[in-house]
Amino acid sequence: MRAAYHKYILNFKTPSGTSRGVMTTKETWIIVIEQGTKKGIGECGILRGLSVDDRPDYEAKLRWVCQNIESGLTELLAATKEFPSIQFGIETAFASLESSTGFDLFPSDFTSGKAAIPINGLIWMGDPDFMKSQIEEKLAQGFDCIKMKIGAIDFEEEFKLLASIRSTFSATDIELRVDANGAFSATDALAKLKRLATIDLHSIEQPIRQGQLKAMADLCKQTPLPIALDEELIGVFDVTEKEKLLLTIQPQFIILKPSLVGGFSGTKEWIQLAEQLGIGWWITSALESNIGLNAIAQFTYTFNNPMPQGLGTGGLYTNNFKAPLVVNNGELNYNPEIEWTINFITK
Repeated sequence: MRAAYHKYILNFKTPSGTSRGVMTTKETWIIVIEQGTKKGIGECGILRGLSVDDRPDYEAKLRWVCQNIESGLTELLAATKEFPSIQFGIETAFASLESSTGFDLFPSDFTSGKAAIPINGLIWMGDPDFMKSQIEEKLAQGFDCIKMKIGAIDFEEEFKLLASIRSTFSATDIELRVDANGAFSATDALAKLKRLATIDLHSIEQPIRQGQLKAMADLCKQTPLPIALDEELIGVFDVTEKEKLLLTIQPQFIILKPSLVGGFSGTKEWIQLAEQLGIGWWITSALESNIGLNAIAQFTYTFNNPMPQGLGTGGLYTNNFKAPLVVNNGELNYNPEIEWTINFITK
C-alpha cells in the first residue's frame, strides 16, 4: 500500500463574502491511496483562518500520513487527532479503497439515485442588491430553505432583506436560517436576536465568536431565536470535553462540518451526545470540492435526518471535479449515470 497527496486550488465563480472576509480561492489537499490495482481518494479540506489544523506543520503531517499509510486507519486517526481535516481525508480515502466503484462510500438509495437529500440554498454576503439577486435565484430554483450569511454589512440592511422575504413567504413556505459567523458582540447580540425573532427565522448560527462560553450559555438561555453552534465545536477533540461544552452552553442546535470536527468518527460522537441531550443537529460541508462533498453527502444520508442539510456548495467553483452530484428543486441528488472525472486517479 502506498499513498500520495496533491495540493489543489479551487477557484470561486464569484467572490464569496463572509464576516471574515471575501474568498476568491479555496486551498484543498487530495490524498490518493493505492493497493494493487485499486485506488482510494479522499479530500483534506482545510479552511485557512478557521480550521484548528491551519498550522505550519500541516503539510508535514500529511506527508507523514502518506509515508505511514500501512499503519492502517485506526492508528492513523489516533496520530492525527489534532488534524481533523486530515482525519476526514484518510477516512474517505480508506472507504474509497474498499468501495467497488471508488465513490460509493456508503451505498444507499441516495447513491443509487432513488432518494435525495433536502438542502438549504446558501446566500453569500455582499451589497443588498447582490444578496437580493441571490435570494431571487434560490427561490426560482425551488429551494424552500434559505441560509443567509449576515454580519458583514449594516444590520438594518440585512434585516430589511430578511423581512422582505418573510413579507412574501410565510415560515411554512420558506424556512430562513442565518449565519452570523460570530459577528455580533456579546453586548448587543440579544437585542439583535430579539429583532430577528420577529420575522420567524428558523435559527441563527454562531451569533457571537467562539470561546465565550458563559456569554454563549446566557444567550442560549435567554434567546427567543434558536441558536446553532458551529465554530464553537472546532478544536474540541475529547468526548468528555464535547459533552462538557454541550452541557455548559445547552444550545438548541449544533452544526457539524466533518472536515472541522474530526471526520466521520468525530461527527458521530457529536451526534450521539446531541441526541442524548435533546439537541438538534444538521451536517454542513465546509467548501470542499466534490470529492469531499460526495463523502459528506453519502455519510449524511445514513442518518435519515429530515432537516435540510448544508450541502449545496458543489457549484461554487469554476474548476471543481466533475461528479454525479446534482442539485434539483432544493435537493441534492446523485445521478449514477454521470461519470466522475478526477485527473489524480485517471492518470
